[in-house]
Formats: sequence, structure tokens, C-alpha cells
Amino acid sequence: MAASNFDWLHRGTADIFPNQPDSADPTQNLERLLVTTDRPLRVKLGIDPTGSDIHLGHSIPVRKLRAFQDAGHTAVLIIGDFTARIGDPTGKSEVRKQLTEAQVQANAETYLEQVRSILDFETPGRLEVRYNSEWLAKLDLGKILELLSTMTVGQMLAKEGFAERYQQESPIFLHEFLYPLMQGYDSVAVRADVELGGTDQKFNLAVGRDLQRHFGQKPQFGLLTPILIGTDGVQKMSKSLGNYVALREDPLTMYSKLEKVADAQLETYFELMTDLPLDQLPENPRDRQKLLALEITQQIHGEAIALQAQKDAMNLVSGGGGAENVPEFSLAQVEFPAPIFYLLSATKLCTTSSEARRQIQGGGVKLDGEKLADVNQKFESAADLLGKVLQVGKKKFVRLVA
Repeated sequence: MAASNFDWLHRGTADIFPNQPDSADPTQNLERLLVTTDRPLRVKLGIDPTGSDIHLGHSIPVRKLRAFQDAGHTAVLIIGDFTARIGDPTGKSEVRKQLTEAQVQANAETYLEQVRSILDFETPGRLEVRYNSEWLAKLDLGKILELLSTMTVGQMLAKEGFAERYQQESPIFLHEFLYPLMQGYDSVAVRADVELGGTDQKFNLAVGRDLQRHFGQKPQFGLLTPILIGTDGVQKMSKSLGNYVALREDPLTMYSKLEKVADAQLETYFELMTDLPLDQLPENPRDRQKLLALEITQQIHGEAIALQAQKDAMNLVSGGGGAENVPEFSLAQVEFPAPIFYLLSATKLCTTSSEARRQIQGGGVKLDGEKLADVNQKFESAADLLGKVLQVGKKKFVRLVA
């Protein structure tokens, strides 16, 4: 299974470990393993369904998993339906709220639906979807004690997050120590050759290597992908920060958010989220923004829908009509007469009524392209608003329907 060009392997890759690129030893050099293996490698990616949405930041290792599929290897997508009930403590300043089995299962179904636009679900032998409750729910106390015996408390407290919480005297619960061990045991259960994860997952991936060695398997390679900066251009993409683009975003919202990505982040987005040659991108930053938005929207929704989203976005920005695929909001949820600041809050275009007032005063609110300047303006009935597009800034809008 020889290969001579490993651009696909290194594009958007932050770290590979172990990594001795000049070594002929396939246990120390992933390129060498890819060239010499006589079978498809088993490439693991674990996703814990702790929420209902996957955003673009989450999708980066999923795209890398697809690159391994396209190179002829087997993607092993592990839905962490058992580990999600513990919750990954990585980067958390306090214990995660434990989810019920029903919540986890509902989230898992939406996750699989969302990654279908990225992974190859069709080619035989290219994808295994596994749920880690398959093996973790069957562990008896003896096996759990064996797992616990492979790590010391000192090693656990060296993990980022645990160390900070310990120093700050924030509670660390014993079940949280089980998370990296159980996530690592997934690698043993599926006999992974490579595991993918974000740079914040290095500790967990290294635990997988240690456990494979403990159970007499060849340790996996770890391949880490960068953490994506959000649309604010400052902090990592996060739903809680509101700087995210969800895979389930409607096409117009997705396109509109992406064409506002900060100039300084454009090349990173192209590298991590597309396969376009980086040396052939447009020189003009505005053209780059439009190309990025079109390319990613097209990946998720298809070419025709992406082109329509681009057209609709231009119409909305220019104040023209004719935008087709605008998200809809039902006015049946509103009690009339309704002040405009309440309407902005109800449609979720603004998080609070006070934010809505600030947006109106700043000239950022439009109704069918016309600015609304009076914070106390009231609408007597739904008939005054039917079919109109309510807009905040250049990225948030809804069509008001019955």
C-alpha cells in the first residue's frame, strides 16, 4: 500500500507522536507505516455526544478521518455513548453535568446524521461505527481495578485541567479519573493503529498508547489537529461563546457567518476546512472570504444551495429583495401588540431585550432593508410583519411567517 505524497497527512496536522521522520522503523514513523503496511490501518476517532450540534471546530478531526479513508484506510468512528455519561474533564474548571442514557442516545443519532456530509459511509470496508458502551458497560470491577492500576494519582494530576483545579482547591471527583482510562481502553477494544484528536486531547491519546502496551498490543500513533479559532477571530470556536458555525446551520446563516471570518484567520480556515491549494487563493481578502464561505457551505449543503445562499446574502446586505433560503420564525409565538425589542429577543436575533435596544440605537436593525430607529416602536398585529425579513447586523436574520 505504497504512497509517495503525504501532503494529505500533514495538511492541518499540529502534531504526530511518536514522530521520527528519518527512521525506517514503522513503529516510530507514521509515513513509513503507511508505505509498508500490508492492510488498511485502523484509524480511530472518538466523539462524545454531549450536545446536539457539531460545529466546524469539531469537524476538523472528522475531515482528517476522511483523508485516511480516501487513502484506503478504515475509519473507526467511536460514538462515546458510555464515556459521554462521565464527560471529558479536559479544559473544564468544574465537574461536567452527567447526562442520562436517553440524552446521550438522542445526541448520538444527531451526530451521525451531521458527519454524513464529511465521511464516506458508502464504500465497503471504509467505515466502522462503534459505540463504546459495547465494551465499557461490560467491564467488571476486576477489569476496572486493572485499568486504575496503570496510572498514578500524580500522573492524573499532571493532566491539564486537573492540575489547575487541584491548585485552586476545586473539587475533582473520582469518576473523572476514569474518563481518560476508559477513552484509552477504546483503543484497546478496536485495536487502533492511529488515533485522531484535537491538540487538547494529547493526554487522552497517550493513555491509549500506554493501555495498548499494557494489554500486549502495538501502541497507536497519535495525530493531533489544531483547535479552530471562532468567527470572532479571538477565542476557540465554542457554542457557549456564540462564535461558532454549526454543521446543521441553514445555508444562508452558514454562508453569512463564514464570509465574515477575520482576515488573519482566513488561511487557517482554508487549510483546516478545505482541500483548496493554499498557493492559489485570491489575493484580495474579501474575495477570499467569499470563496471560503462558498466552499464550506457547498461541502455541507451542495453546490446549488451554496450558490443560492451566496446570492441571498448579497441581496440581504444590499437591502434588496428576493432572498429565498432565509430561516423562518413563526409569529404565532408572539403576543401582539409587540414592541420591536421584544420581537428581536423572541426571534433569538438578540439574546436579551437590552441587547436589542442597543442594536436598534446603533442602527443595526433592519426590517426588509429599512433601518428601525425607534426602540419603542410597536407592531399591532402579525399582519404588519408577515413575509418580511428582520435583520440584525449582516449575519443574523429571519423571515417572519404566520
